[in-house]
Amino acid sequence: MPRFCVSYTVEKEIVSETPRNDNIERRRSSRFPIEREIRYKTLSQRTEMLQGVGKTLNISSSGVLFTANHDLPVGTRLEVSISWPAQLNEKCLLNLVARGRITRGDSGSLALQIQQYEFRTQSIAAAQNNNNNKERHGPPPAPPPMH
Repeated sequence: MPRFCVSYTVEKEIVSETPRNDNIERRRSSRFPIEREIRYKTLSQRTEMLQGVGKTLNISSSGVLFTANHDLPVGTRLEVSISWPAQLNEKCLLNLVARGRITRGDSGSLALQIQQYEFRTQSIAAAQNNNNNKERHGPPPAPPPMH
């Protein structure tokens, strides 16, 4: 099956220097409470690459908030891959792959400002492998009967 990618670059969001009022929503993009599996990896060439998995808490067109097993400093460059809930032509699984920088992190969650993203198709083998892994992690098989 041929693979295809669609890429977009997101302009940096500009926040005004007005006094902060916590009751005013300052984001330009609406957040959607979507919980999906996310895989992430750091992109720095100067430090050891870290990889992890988590769950998205919410997503907008300019960012994603997700759980993580690492505490990463603000400014860290990441690539994330999110299993997308919609399918291409109702039969091809998709991943949203995004790159950006961490803007904040607290108590097991990280906020990523998306700078570039694309949708990638999952190969049939990868999708079957994911399903097989889920089946393998079920209850262990029963031991053979003793004679």
